Amino acid sequence: MRVTSPGRQALRHFAREGVCWPCRLTTGPRAGEVMGGRLAHSRALDILHNPRYAGAFVYGRRRQRTVGVPGRVRYQRLPQTEWKVFLPNTHPGYLSWEEFETNQATLRANAQSRGLDRRRSPAREGVALLQGLVLCGRCGERMTVRYLVRQGHPAPSYVCQRQGIATAQRICESLPGATLDAAVAEAVLAAVTPAALEVALEVCEELRARQAEVDRLRRAQVERAREEAELAQRQFLLVRPEHRLVADSLERQRNEALRRLAAAEEEYRRATTAEAPAFTEEDRARIHGLASDLPRVWHDPRTAMRERKRRLRLLIEDVTLLREHAIRIQIRWTGGATTTLDRPLPLRAPDLRRTPAAIVELIRALATEHTDPQVAATLNGRALRSGTGQPFTRVVIKHIRQSYGIPGVAAQLQTAGWLTAVEIATQLRLQAGTAKRWAREGLLRRAGR
Repeated sequence: MRVTSPGRQALRHFAREGVCWPCRLTTGPRAGEVMGGRLAHSRALDILHNPRYAGAFVYGRRRQRTVGVPGRVRYQRLPQTEWKVFLPNTHPGYLSWEEFETNQATLRANAQSRGLDRRRSPAREGVALLQGLVLCGRCGERMTVRYLVRQGHPAPSYVCQRQGIATAQRICESLPGATLDAAVAEAVLAAVTPAALEVALEVCEELRARQAEVDRLRRAQVERAREEAELAQRQFLLVRPEHRLVADSLERQRNEALRRLAAAEEEYRRATTAEAPAFTEEDRARIHGLASDLPRVWHDPRTAMRERKRRLRLLIEDVTLLREHAIRIQIRWTGGATTTLDRPLPLRAPDLRRTPAAIVELIRALATEHTDPQVAATLNGRALRSGTGQPFTRVVIKHIRQSYGIPGVAAQLQTAGWLTAVEIATQLRLQAGTAKRWAREGLLRRAGR
């Protein structure tokens, strides 16, 4: 039995399935009877935190203290190291002690109020992939998620506002989440490729070989302690009873040797238990299969966002964001390694609607020989769009030319020495219609000032 969600999810499951939870009445005329009712959140957490269900007997998990003038009693939960009695595996449990400790770590990470040092939160259904994992690169606080609706879809942004709220000042930083989520997802998928996993497995094998050498040294230390204990035992048994002083000294030496032997064996047992088992060929095949299936499952639209977040939490401990000349993303993996990525700063609102510079230069080149309608038709024929995503028109081309100081074809021809029909008619003392007719007939083609 492994906990993967907050305790509230258990309540929802019991309510959805219509399962009643037994509880004993303590007051009223039916006090002492067992009734079926809804599972309370406090009862669910008490069961999940109780070591009794893991086969352990404990005493002294809470400390009682009196506070205030009336002498009100308060109970404080103590860490495991301060329990008065702790006896594991005293009776059959519903789960092993290792599973119990894993559940406690998950519950601590999923807790809604664990103080300012909490760094994670349970995976939820929002579109923010890094929800609960992001830390501020300036103050180190955990960043929260803020959603904005853009074009009918929620757009996440990561905001560090704890200090700003506490001191009524500006927030540390606010960063758009879509590009950051895509960058981290790309890094995660690249890290779990079969080639990368093969290198990681080779490194694990090398570390395991070093662990084997360390294990050999530990076993040699245990053997030396056992030989010393056996030698002290033989010396103590060979002494004559009438030699009391010698017997007392040898007995003390034997007891010290036995204590050193017990300590060495206990340390060896703890070190051996903490070591992970070796990878078999079947394990390697399963790992490579998961690496091949992960990109397909990740990009499948049927995969819920919560499932993506849970998979991400298996690989990533936290992500630190820092906004400077660029956005620096520092990923801290579960094993302790770090990866640093840089992404450009988001564009400002005017830049998001501004026509790309390449299209502006193309308009500048076309305006030397084409009119505004002709330039618009050419750009639309190449499937180009304006900064707002609209097709080009004569008005749009004129607005772009005026904004960037691009002269039209008429102004450029006049600069090159061309004359209009009115100017030609004025110089020749003709009617403008006559000048246009002569131009159509080929009598007037070019005239210099």
